[in-house]
Amino acid sequence: MTSRSRRAFVATAVAALLVGCGGHPSGPSAGARSGGAPATARSGEASAAAPSAVEPARALGRSVPVGLRIPAIGVNTRLTRLGLTPDGRAQVPPITAHDRAGWYRYSPTPGQKGPSVILGHVTVGSYGDGVFRHLARLRHGDRIVVRLENGGSAVFAVTEVRTVAKADFPADAVYGDVDRPELRLITCGGPRSGSGYLDNVIVFAVLTSASP
Repeated sequence: MTSRSRRAFVATAVAALLVGCGGHPSGPSAGARSGGAPATARSGEASAAAPSAVEPARALGRSVPVGLRIPAIGVNTRLTRLGLTPDGRAQVPPITAHDRAGWYRYSPTPGQKGPSVILGHVTVGSYGDGVFRHLARLRHGDRIVVRLENGGSAVFAVTEVRTVAKADFPADAVYGDVDRPELRLITCGGPRSGSGYLDNVIVFAVLTSASP
């Protein structure tokens, strides 16, 4: 993906996510753990948890992702494929009662070299909680398992969690080229504004292993 197309995707995807993040979540705020402690740093800073080294694994061949499991926050979802709408806007998962996350098919498949991108909603309008409602609770080292179409799985470890203002979305950090297999999970977060949220929550992760 060229730098120009990456930036176009960022602008349209973030705008579309804002539309899909309305409603009133029934559970705790996606930005806090029990007791009210903030889940992530603000203004684009990394999670406060002290990082330790994560050993990356070798890149995998191409295989479309079909499912996502994040044990630390109870996520176990099938994945939809997201592309572009007829007017050139990036698609996001549909607003439904049985919310799913979606893989942006113009990014690498999970396990290939580069940043693979998965989008999800924190809330889904009148339906309540979205599949990524607790994404901001993730911490360094938490495990993310992506099920692949070929029957295998790509296993990632969280390296960083950021909450950033939508106006300051770090496009280069999220979509820029990297020399190893990485994963990005993106949803809305932060303070509410009308029917949406002012921020985005972004999880950065690196491939650590794979199973056939």
